[in-house]
Amino acid sequence: METISSLHKKLKSREITAESLVTTTIEKIETDNEDLNIFLHVDADSAIEQARKLDEQFEKGDAMSPLAGIPFSVKDAFNVENMPTQSASKILEGYRAQYTATPIKRLLTAGAICLGKNNQDAFGFGSSTENSDYGPVHNPWDKSKVAGGSSGGSAAAVAAEMSVFTIGEDTGGSIRLPASFCGVTGLKVTYGRVSRYGAIAFASSLDTIGPLARSAEDIAYVLSEIAGKDPLDATTLPDESTQYIDNLLTAKDLSGKRIGIPSEMMDDSVDPEIREALDNAIDILKNLGATIEQIELPFIKYGVGAYYITAPSEASSNLSRFDGIRYGYSDRSGTSLEDIYLDSKSTGYNDEAMRRIMIGTYALSSGYYDAYFDKAQRIRTKMKDDFTQAFETVDYIVGPVAPTLPFAIGEHEDDPLALWLIDVFTIPVNIAGVPSLSLPIGFSNGGLPIGMQIIGPQLSEKSLLQAGFLYQQQTDWHTRSI
Repeated sequence: METISSLHKKLKSREITAESLVTTTIEKIETDNEDLNIFLHVDADSAIEQARKLDEQFEKGDAMSPLAGIPFSVKDAFNVENMPTQSASKILEGYRAQYTATPIKRLLTAGAICLGKNNQDAFGFGSSTENSDYGPVHNPWDKSKVAGGSSGGSAAAVAAEMSVFTIGEDTGGSIRLPASFCGVTGLKVTYGRVSRYGAIAFASSLDTIGPLARSAEDIAYVLSEIAGKDPLDATTLPDESTQYIDNLLTAKDLSGKRIGIPSEMMDDSVDPEIREALDNAIDILKNLGATIEQIELPFIKYGVGAYYITAPSEASSNLSRFDGIRYGYSDRSGTSLEDIYLDSKSTGYNDEAMRRIMIGTYALSSGYYDAYFDKAQRIRTKMKDDFTQAFETVDYIVGPVAPTLPFAIGEHEDDPLALWLIDVFTIPVNIAGVPSLSLPIGFSNGGLPIGMQIIGPQLSEKSLLQAGFLYQQQTDWHTRSI
């Protein structure tokens, strides 16, 4: 698939039209989606209508955003007015959004064309997109393997050329893991960099919104539109300059940059093929002028435990609003209001959603708050301190996205703990609130993608994208097609 910049040039020169680009992409979805289960909803008529309007503007020679006419799709966790928004859960069956999420609205204002909604783990609860109530997403590189999660449909859409870019949500690795498993690029931003208004909340203190695309360059174009202060989200950060692409293209090398390699991320739990690909990628970063140092992040080993107290606790509160009364699925077979609540939730939520709600409710309950939730927050502080201290001596931290390669669909069906542990290297980044860029760095002997994450201090997205861009100038992993 071509880059955003190359497509923009062709649209401006009228070598292609927005309508033809959108139509070709929709045809690709119609051909392949049945096998891959990437899209839950496609709004073809609206997309083509918008493309025709943009073509009229291109014909007039109007000044157009680089994203004008570019087809994209969004994780089902985002409200897009008049589209179904279900977070891939039966409990929201039939719900249509009444408004559009801020980052999506900003993209539409820039002229990007939304094709529809991508499949995901229901409410973001999962690492493989097997917890969708509408079936798993199949990895485009090997249909028997998972696409990662929870934004599995979003990563797979880019890999399968069903979207030029997508918008996902990352609470514990949900952008970076599927990006790694599907061989695309994904950015987890600093907490507050992109507005969460209009996204269905999972864990409000951990949720971040970010783009997935082929390359760091394409990510920069998208982030330039969606980042920045939003009066509708009090947690958003002011952004002095959102033009990430200008900074990106001035990059020459990594001279003077120090990269830390945490021993905790390079232990025996990491698949040997991932280790080999990572060693090769680190050599490329070294050849670009960076110096490599060994560092320690001693508290990240407690990350999974702290996360699976904190995130379910926040989720149990956020999901209490889906009660079978106001919107979405409602089971009214009982005889009382209490029956509606119980029946709707017990049949509307899948097993993983109920598991996390129960864990969170237990951790917040009287007599257990101090023993579990409060302790998790103390660990969270220690983990933030780990990263703060590390970034006093290094500019970036580099490590694997996951310890394993994409695995077979159904392989961990009866072992939820194994799925939780796949996020062992991504969770600490969310807990620390820092940004991280997932990049493709190779393929296994079996042809499965392998990813690396470059982690930076808070608000370092420009520097991260610059490092990713320079790496991708030296490699072609991100350009590989299925």
